[in-house]
Amino acid sequence: MKKFLFLILFFSSVSAYSQSFYRFKYKEPWSFSVSAGATQYFGELYSFWKYQEGIQPDWNVNAAFSYTFGTNLRAKGNFSYIKMSGQDPPADPRSNREPRDLHFRATNWEINGTIEYYFKPVKVNNITRELWNFYIFAGLGMSTNNPETRLRGEWVDLRPYQLENNPYEKYIVVIPTGAGFKYKLNVYMDLTLEASYRWTFTDYMDDISAYNISEFYLDLVDDYVTGENPDRLRLAVRNPNFIDEFGEPDVDKILQNGGRIRRGSGLTERFDGYLTVNLGVEIYFPRDIWDNFIFRNRVNEKAFRFW
Repeated sequence: MKKFLFLILFFSSVSAYSQSFYRFKYKEPWSFSVSAGATQYFGELYSFWKYQEGIQPDWNVNAAFSYTFGTNLRAKGNFSYIKMSGQDPPADPRSNREPRDLHFRATNWEINGTIEYYFKPVKVNNITRELWNFYIFAGLGMSTNNPETRLRGEWVDLRPYQLENNPYEKYIVVIPTGAGFKYKLNVYMDLTLEASYRWTFTDYMDDISAYNISEFYLDLVDDYVTGENPDRLRLAVRNPNFIDEFGEPDVDKILQNGGRIRRGSGLTERFDGYLTVNLGVEIYFPRDIWDNFIFRNRVNEKAFRFW
């Protein structure tokens, strides 16, 4: 009798252990990740590619959901809070940007979807997930676009002023592309490192596009002289060579110069963009995630409980 009871207990414990271990063999198609890192803007107020201007980073945070749908493919939805900025100093002297005295900052919200291709298979049993894996990706998304600059000691929105007589949208299309690396920390968690460049279809993330103000300086001067919207000229012309002793735009000098006051970068790249480099963690959802003392599936309890 004692031997019989011992055998029952032994096989019950082995079965329970096997069921507990079996849950780690599942393919985990869904995951959630969070990350944070640096943001670098590229545009009329910063050029890393042509000039030597160092790195001028801001920061961003990101949250994402991913789904495995192919042997080497995953779909990902990203939600990001991104800060970026640019300014003339410290500009490379070869860019001739120092006299403009222009700057901006922006806080943008972004949502995008990407398809990731992994160099090693990802549609595998959870416990046999690769220790490390490289991937590349591309996608499509949308971002807010609301640059600001400082005027009389306060930050003001630039978009409503239409300084170049060219209105631009509050929301812009972005195309994220990049590469990443994952390192397996444990059965349900990876360490992630990812770099993503966002291509855009706007040259107004920094509110600057035109090389100079010659095409619209008369409108700016008219708004200033009539008092209809004098801040337009104050924001467009900040070059010390065209500011009078009271810190106001020197209208006579601007008119005599014909509006040939440097504004844009003169770079051949038409659109602005930005780069993010993030470090984070990714957590994979077990299929029995709801099978606990609160969310237990009472109907199929025997079929889905593993602890």
